[in-house]
Amino acid sequence: MSHDSTAAPETAARKLAGRRRKEIVAVLLFSGGPIFESSIPLSVFGVDRQDAGVPRYRLLVCGGEEGPLRTTGGLELTAPHGLEAISRAGTVVVPAWRSITSPPPEEALEALRRAHEEGARIVGLCTGAFVLAAAGLLDGRPATTHWMYAPTLAKRYPSVHVDPRELFVDDGDVLTSAGTAAGIDLCLHIVRTDHGNEAAGALARRLVVPPRRSGGQERYLDRSLPEEIGADPLAEVVAWALEHLHEQFDVETLAARAYMSRRTFDRRFRSLTGSAPLQWLITQRVLQAQRLLETSDYSVDEVAGRCGFRSPVALRGHFRRQLGSSPAAYRAAYRARRPQGERNQGADGGAQTAQGGTAAPEPQQPPARPQASLHPEGQVPHQSRRSASAALGLTAAGSVPGQRGAP
Repeated sequence: MSHDSTAAPETAARKLAGRRRKEIVAVLLFSGGPIFESSIPLSVFGVDRQDAGVPRYRLLVCGGEEGPLRTTGGLELTAPHGLEAISRAGTVVVPAWRSITSPPPEEALEALRRAHEEGARIVGLCTGAFVLAAAGLLDGRPATTHWMYAPTLAKRYPSVHVDPRELFVDDGDVLTSAGTAAGIDLCLHIVRTDHGNEAAGALARRLVVPPRRSGGQERYLDRSLPEEIGADPLAEVVAWALEHLHEQFDVETLAARAYMSRRTFDRRFRSLTGSAPLQWLITQRVLQAQRLLETSDYSVDEVAGRCGFRSPVALRGHFRRQLGSSPAAYRAAYRARRPQGERNQGADGGAQTAQGGTAAPEPQQPPARPQASLHPEGQVPHQSRRSASAALGLTAAGSVPGQRGAP
């Protein structure tokens, strides 16, 4: 799934400065960046595959700071170019940033701002979105990043409309992608935009990846929260909620456990996580339903009850909104994708029936929820740039209109 917003008129009218060339792609590397994310644009734009029908780009690998640059496994890299080479590029890619808690070098940020002002297309892969945000290039725009870091991005840069459901977001002259492999999706999208479906398809075949992946990051979302919440009293309330997802409770219950009014709790929760507590709770219930559909033979009605939904109808509605399919269709697709050996074993290790199915497990109490691991988790945010504040918000002002009770 991708988000292609309509570029604003001033963005669409911006022309590339005379010294910049559309076919030149500059990749900006920093010390401490992961090697896999860094290698994606190098492979896509730096390897000559004209024999396979892929138009050639000219690659400039630029160091965003003094080298040598250390990367995964203690490897040291020396970039052949410095920041000055960015001035020739029509596309500038930031594949990853070493730490979401440390500010990027101001010289690199200024080079990105200048490139954008001169009409270059700016691309942030995974945590590279934090560099683009620090440069002010994501203000007022839709963007994505790895689901684990999306709440932190939304909290730190409240003017950015963060959507952790998307594999990538194309906002015209500024593009961002989710984690790791989603960088390949975005790079293929850039080739498709520049040279058409045939070229992107030829490149995908050489890389042995799908030309387009359906769906988004929803299937990968974890149920944890930003690291900053670990020392906060709300962490205990969050842990309790995760332990009791099989029970029917609402945000008022959580507020009472925190000894706060609903309004204060909402404000405190949002300030820590960048999301509304009701939407976080709904997301956790859907994720738990997803796990039960994958690992048990409970009926959809039973899954709804074991995840705290008031009815199977509520589960189906929220499940479809977050994952794009019904619970039954999701289970069928999940089992169809599993290796034959795992299918023979059964979803939860149960014995095979004579009909080839899996015998239902013995009734048991809902599994105890592990303690909240305190990393970010994904939410279901805006569906378009214009509705960012009114939909399922990750932004500081986001809320879920018309929903106040339990899911």
